[in-house]
Amino acid sequence: MTTVVYPGTFDPITNGHTDLVERASRIFDKVVLAIAASPRKKPLLTLEQRVELAEAVVAPYGNVVVCGFDSLLTDFLAEQQARVIIRGLRAVSDFEYELQLANLNRAMSPDVESIFLTPEERNSYISSTLVREISCLNGDVSKFVHPIVAQALKEHFKND
Repeated sequence: MTTVVYPGTFDPITNGHTDLVERASRIFDKVVLAIAASPRKKPLLTLEQRVELAEAVVAPYGNVVVCGFDSLLTDFLAEQQARVIIRGLRAVSDFEYELQLANLNRAMSPDVESIFLTPEERNSYISSTLVREISCLNGDVSKFVHPIVAQALKEHFKND
């Protein structure tokens, strides 16, 4: 059984992320959507909120599980008995950073491989950062995220 880990902060999970989850779910036996606590990034949503939203969004995919983590990715991979990481590439500008991460992960754990997937063109410009910015200015993010995520963001900023 081949398990792949798709790591990120998913703050929030977007249609671009979901697109990659769907693609990975067709290729691999098991997909672990690994949501990093990432306190240094100061996420907008708590880890618990991000996990809950991601679980709702990926529920249609029977071979996908969502896990929060706060360790080194290579340690998390070992816990999950996984050797493959998937990462998304939206643009050429993403490649250099992702290549650095792939090489670093391989240096730390030589049996780990990274695979890069690209989202559909209609999702290629979506980023969590832009979704947060639009949402905080009371903009409509419904084209970029699942309805449950759009509602959660609306609630978050209503209470802010």
